[in-house]
Amino acid sequence: MDRQNRAGPQRSEFVRWARAGVLAGIVAIVALPMLTASWKRHHAAAPQASAPAQQPGAPAQPPLALADFAGEQASPAARLLANWVVATRNNRKHAFILVDKKDARAYVFMPDGRLRDSAPVLLGEAHGDDLLPGVGDKPLSQVTPEEKTTPTGRFVAEPGMNADHEDVIWVDYDDAISMHRVRPWVEAEHRLERLASLTTEDNRISFGCINLPVRFYEDVAKPAVTQYGAIIYVLPETKTVQQVFGAWDVTDPAQVAAARQPGALRPAAQG
Repeated sequence: MDRQNRAGPQRSEFVRWARAGVLAGIVAIVALPMLTASWKRHHAAAPQASAPAQQPGAPAQPPLALADFAGEQASPAARLLANWVVATRNNRKHAFILVDKKDARAYVFMPDGRLRDSAPVLLGEAHGDDLLPGVGDKPLSQVTPEEKTTPTGRFVAEPGMNADHEDVIWVDYDDAISMHRVRPWVEAEHRLERLASLTTEDNRISFGCINLPVRFYEDVAKPAVTQYGAIIYVLPETKTVQQVFGAWDVTDPAQVAAARQPGALRPAAQG
């Protein structure tokens, strides 16, 4: 009797546990698919942060257009500006000519950014980036040495004639600044020798105009201007290309992002 009385309650408790276990199992079996579906929906709606942001079916970005210097060892400033011109199409459909004052060299590019050729140049005797007011209206005999500056900036090239009926490429017509063949008329100036020398220190001799080797002017620069139109970019020597042109390094993601921010420097006006 004692054994039976002890076994009765234990068996009854076991039955309650068993039934509770069965019920919990049934609930788990029913709820598991629902929980699984909910988890899948949550993770499908919240993609991983590392997933690419490109929209499905969006066209691939074209490669960045850069200037082709054809192996020329241009200065970093000239390369930055040329790349910026090509990438932003600042030259539109025109050829463009870069004049690097520090290197005393001109680069003529085709409209697509391919270098046509380059050559040494002679520049204004005075160092600096800006013309003094009124210099263009003075007779040459009254222009002082510190006023003989080749101005920096972006100019629309204009084929024309000077007062001596010589064909020139006008850089800044109002201030009488042009690009023309070298003129070895004054023997004491040694302009041809200056162009041929390996140093740039002796390339400062003109009143402000840009002197080109004769063959380079006739076979490269003038045809580019007359066939395509041209934009002339005269690089600064006391300022930066960013200050003068609003340019940036188009190969540097940080500078590209900064250029897109409100209030950033804007490109020079297109023409």
